[in-house]
Amino acid sequence: QVQLVETGGGLVQAGGSLRLSCAASGRTFSNSAMGWFRQAPGKEREFVATINFSGRITSYVDSVKGRFTISRDNATNTVYLQMNSVKPEDTAVYYCAGRAVGSTSSTSYSNYDYWGQGTQVTVSS
Repeated sequence: QVQLVETGGGLVQAGGSLRLSCAASGRTFSNSAMGWFRQAPGKEREFVATINFSGRITSYVDSVKGRFTISRDNATNTVYLQMNSVKPEDTAVYYCAGRAVGSTSSTSYSNYDYWGQGTQVTVSS
């Protein structure tokens, strides 16, 4: 069983930066692909970024490529989402998600087994 806790959300001006962290409990973290998703009011949950178990393979939704970076530290069981040059359309609740041990990275939220409670990110114009 894996538990995920996100921190780092808040209010930021357009063009600014924010770093989200996701602390994972459970001994299987280093063998699990992880992802970040977001959900804006009235919209479906959207894939943002994913990283494989080693951290060597990442993938992003087109709208954040070149601005956001996903990374992980398996020594501390933490996944990060560095958000640069943020835009008002990045405003959403951001969720950290984890896949089962041995699973590859995925852009589909239905493939993730564990979810955090979410952290609000609000970008002002």
